[in-house]
Amino acid sequence: MTPTFATALLGVLVAGYAGQPVPDAPSTGAPAPRHDSAVNAPSENEITPELETAWRTGLAALAREQRDDGSFGDGAFGSNVAITALSCLAFMGDGHVPGRGIYGENVAKGLEFILSNSQENGLVATPSANVPMYGHGFATVFLGEIYGMTRGGPDAALSQRVHTALVKAVRLLETTQNPDGGWRYNPVPFEADVSVTICAVMGLRAARNAGLEVSKDVIDKAVDYVRSCQNDDGGFRYMKQVGASAWPRSAAGVATLYYAGIYEDRAIESGLDYLEINSANASMSMGQMHYFYGQYYGVQAMFLAGGKHWSTWWPKVREELLRKQGTDGLWDDPSVGKPYGTAMALIILQMPKRYLPIFQK
Repeated sequence: MTPTFATALLGVLVAGYAGQPVPDAPSTGAPAPRHDSAVNAPSENEITPELETAWRTGLAALAREQRDDGSFGDGAFGSNVAITALSCLAFMGDGHVPGRGIYGENVAKGLEFILSNSQENGLVATPSANVPMYGHGFATVFLGEIYGMTRGGPDAALSQRVHTALVKAVRLLETTQNPDGGWRYNPVPFEADVSVTICAVMGLRAARNAGLEVSKDVIDKAVDYVRSCQNDDGGFRYMKQVGASAWPRSAAGVATLYYAGIYEDRAIESGLDYLEINSANASMSMGQMHYFYGQYYGVQAMFLAGGKHWSTWWPKVREELLRKQGTDGLWDDPSVGKPYGTAMALIILQMPKRYLPIFQK
């Protein structure tokens, strides 16, 4: 991960709708030991009274951060597509959607902001966005989640608007994949990096599982690209070229393989081993770069791995984030702001609710 990434949009992440599995991509590694995800196998004492309090106060605090135009974000990241999608998905992680739940109106307003920034070529970005593919990927996931929940009935008109924006967003991803199989900061098929590629793969998965057609060739190429970024120690480097492993992007690399439909593979096993060996690095000061980015993908990787991976990792990240919540109910990321930090923390802490289907195998 580079300083450019941090200044562009420091690891804003989302989750989306998953109703059907993506077809398995080919595995080039020998079969690894099978793990069952934590979706249907909760560990003991996943939810504590302190966690429930953090959910309640955090959601209320995040709602107060929403802007008049429906967006979220502050400072240099004000009215930001990615942070808006992430914040809305934090509410959806508690079961709130347009027309349902005490924060349903917050999600509806956020959706209007996202739709208003869906351009004719499919790119979802504000006019001022200078590295728009992060936001586009996160918005695509959000649109996929919403579309999966608003088809038919009184929501038919809204569903059609979401469908139109989602189809265009997916086609843009399919046509901007670079020859190596990845994506980069801008919607042109030149360079690629692991952090933008995971956003694109999650967006495509959300759309596919909401019923849209997604090219399997695109997914297969993305898998090949991510594999090419894995080092011998099991960790992942930022780009295909030679580089050091780091736990935040390594968590993203493992998650990419899972979301591409690969569940048993030597690359996943070695990636999980790397994360656990380097787990001390996962407990960083919130003021350090990529803190929420790493925690978000780390918890996803361990949730999807299940078993001891999940039961060991989850209590640590839960207690750490509970300690870091402010008295105002918010979590602060000094680089991106409180709306981002709070939305990210809430999505992480709401994993045991299992409301966001994209986290499922």
